[in-house]
Amino acid sequence: MKKLATALVALVAIEHVYILVLEMFLWTKPAGLRAFGLTPEFAEQTAVLAANQGLYNGFLAAGLIWALIRKDDGFPLRVFFLSCVVIAGIFGAITAKPSILFVQAAPAFVALAVTVLAQRRAEEQI
Repeated sequence: MKKLATALVALVAIEHVYILVLEMFLWTKPAGLRAFGLTPEFAEQTAVLAANQGLYNGFLAAGLIWALIRKDDGFPLRVFFLSCVVIAGIFGAITAKPSILFVQAAPAFVALAVTVLAQRRAEEQI
């Protein structure tokens, strides 16, 4: 179960690196326009805001990667950063686009749930 939890955390981290790339570097390019359903004019007007948003997604990815590469299991960091992703996804779904709930919040929630269950199972075996 710990391996599954680690894999899910890694997938959420990779997703946020991908979002960083889309928002910081591809926002005005065809891939960014397509991913976010933007017009070229709107993308140009909001590129600086998107880059800022992308940077924050990068911080979430960095926190998850940090949690994964620690010598200990990084459990508190995993819980913190996955919780941040879940909250950001819920807020984004409410304020920006409902699909963010399924694209961002749901995978992080599943990773969080499996991470907590794996930790409990490990503690029970001690």
